[in-house]
Amino acid sequence: MRKLFFCLVILAVVCISSGTGSFAGNEKILAFCGAASKPAMEEAAEIFQKQTGIKVDLNFGGSGTMLSQMKMARRGDVYIPGSPDYMVKAEREGLIDPKSIKILTFLVPAIGVQTGNPKGIKSLEDLAKPGIMVGIGNPESVCVGLYAVELLQKSKLLRDVSKNIVTHASSCAATEALIAMKKVDAVIGWEVFSNWNPGKIETIFLKASEIPRLAYIPAGISTYATNSVAAQKFIDFLALGEGRKIFAKWGYAVTEKEARRYAPNALIGGEYLLPKDWNAQ
Repeated sequence: MRKLFFCLVILAVVCISSGTGSFAGNEKILAFCGAASKPAMEEAAEIFQKQTGIKVDLNFGGSGTMLSQMKMARRGDVYIPGSPDYMVKAEREGLIDPKSIKILTFLVPAIGVQTGNPKGIKSLEDLAKPGIMVGIGNPESVCVGLYAVELLQKSKLLRDVSKNIVTHASSCAATEALIAMKKVDAVIGWEVFSNWNPGKIETIFLKASEIPRLAYIPAGISTYATNSVAAQKFIDFLALGEGRKIFAKWGYAVTEKEARRYAPNALIGGEYLLPKDWNAQ
């Protein structure tokens, strides 16, 4: 019996070290994600686990909030913000391995309204009309809120539309929920929002000249990563074949060419610095 016991212990150690056997399913990684990727990311993580045995614990919220949490906790294997702005910040602060960064999909700014567009909103200018209630993401921590302020500022509408902004949502998902739950008449969000809640959100596309920048969702390995190999596997899964199909299924623009249909001359990437007095303009 003693010999049998030691044989079983040795076998267990071999299984753990080789990543095979019943212990392989215990492997997991932690990802801090901007909520701009939420529906596709949840599906992708589930399929990834089924294929590899690696569980992905997903934390969602505003991209800035997620970066702060990762930094304060000093943990996390993967960072996936909802725009390049926060990846630039993460890279600047030494929180991401720059060689690991990959673009997963692209995002197009647009206006989201209630189905049927009861207020007849057709343009950014209409958001400044009396009686229109507008919602945006919190520009200080949410990527889509940052883009909202940027495009309003570039169109010289920030002061006029700000009078109608009644709430600042805590994430992209919370911004989308404002219109899906009829809390506001319109949100400045992403074109893909209408695919998250079919039948509840209608997209009003902006003029190409009104979109100064197109966004993309990047992914990179955190400098706090304890399992860089598994983290890289997950990023590769998201950026290549099957992951791209999942994003496409949810209505994301998976190529730059698709995104540029809406704004051929817009910049892609970079960083927009929020004006200190943005709330007073």
